[in-house]
Amino acid sequence: MSTARLSERSPSIAPEALIASMVPPPRFDKVRFDTYIPNPEEPSQAEAVTACADFARSLGAPRESKLRKVFGRASKAQGRGLYLDGGFGVGKTHLLASIWHATEGEKAYGTFVELTNLVGALGFRTAVEKLSGHRLLAIDEFELDDPGDTMLVTKLISELADAGVSIAATSNTLPGKLGEGRFAAEDFLREIHAMASRFDVVRVDGPDYRHRGLPEAPDPSDDARLRARAEATAGATLDGFDELCEYLATLHPSKYGVLLDGVELVCLSQTHAIGRQDVALRFVALADRLYDRAIPVAVSGKPIPELFTEEMLAGGYRKKYLRAISRLIALSRDAGADED
Repeated sequence: MSTARLSERSPSIAPEALIASMVPPPRFDKVRFDTYIPNPEEPSQAEAVTACADFARSLGAPRESKLRKVFGRASKAQGRGLYLDGGFGVGKTHLLASIWHATEGEKAYGTFVELTNLVGALGFRTAVEKLSGHRLLAIDEFELDDPGDTMLVTKLISELADAGVSIAATSNTLPGKLGEGRFAAEDFLREIHAMASRFDVVRVDGPDYRHRGLPEAPDPSDDARLRARAEATAGATLDGFDELCEYLATLHPSKYGVLLDGVELVCLSQTHAIGRQDVALRFVALADRLYDRAIPVAVSGKPIPELFTEEMLAGGYRKKYLRAISRLIALSRDAGADED
């Protein structure tokens, strides 16, 4: 029996459809402020829910600037800003999506990477034009590790804020370093210095909920068992790890989500430590789209925590790799539960 392969798909998405697709991923379709369960041992989480709900309410009514134009019309007020600062798995994305769901009118939601992909596909001026009429732009996983992309997105949100668009953003800080969150917030505000005064920083503390009290990921399968499972599962795909990584290099990252349309289980054979940074970063982008869509992942070969080398985990993209490991472990745990 033949099993579908991701590497044999040819996904496409029209540029004009990119704006329309900027909504919270399926995993966060139904999240709201009242579905966020704060950890009672972490008071900052309950405080963050209140702060985010207040921010969403503040966007509920049209706002006018105190400055009046010559012809008696009120100039559009500049957008507000909210930045959620914290580690992995504390529910920042849940809160960001809740802000989006609670906001009326035109709005857009995307990760930092998806936003840079949007600008790359549409061009900077067109992206500003298409988004400038929105009430809210929600940016998940704002990244500071690529100076070029950071400058691009900073310029974009500055122009959108001047046009009256409010911005809500999240970013990850590295776990296990005392005071790291404070420094991350300072880095963020420094990079958006032209509009930093418009942003309120809200801290969200706590352990990674994806692994709190849960067992580690199941051990990798063997190749024969993995293939048998893929063949027996409707909507499953089966790819060699190297083959898929090579194929991702031929696709624009904006297509990674479409690549997964209709997929119910992703099986990867012969996983191993990735030796090149560009390959690793593309796989991280795919892992994010898998997690967004809650697609279980089953593997044979090396365990998921060993997909990125120690050198990579100690480098400038450390937070991306740690986030990917956290998410892939959760998805492999889902795959193990489905098999049981």
